[in-house]
Amino acid sequence: MNETVVDVLIYLYENYMDGEVQPPADQGELQEELIQAGFHKEEIDKAFRWLDDLAAKAGTPALLNYGKPSIRIYSAQETLKLDADARGFLLFLEQNEILNPLARELVIERAVALETSFITVDELKWIVLLVLMSQPGQENAFARMEDMVFSDPAVYLH
Repeated sequence: MNETVVDVLIYLYENYMDGEVQPPADQGELQEELIQAGFHKEEIDKAFRWLDDLAAKAGTPALLNYGKPSIRIYSAQETLKLDADARGFLLFLEQNEILNPLARELVIERAVALETSFITVDELKWIVLLVLMSQPGQENAFARMEDMVFSDPAVYLH
């Protein structure tokens, strides 16, 4: 099985983060469940670290108090991970007030933190969903993003 960290994150979201079922209290039990589901220990550990890093940034006051829209210039490393479609999708989300400029930065930081050569738009949708879920006061944006993730592919302009 060639699963990625994003696949582990999706599995965790779909099975535990929607609030219907609680994950095992012991991280070892959860890790064993993920191994039984076909994920490799290395990818599971990376996913846990990714979520820990996201949780450490949750509720950052700077993310809650954003100001005027900004223009984003992507670094070379970011453009390697996020192609034109992914960057266009982030712009679409910002223009439609699903992401504010500072939440966008957290999404980009979390996307770059994944040890993959590039991030697809579908993977980016999940990253955005997880970031919004971790941020207090983003319930409306989270609900809109969740609809987008679970509905038919949306057409967006960029």
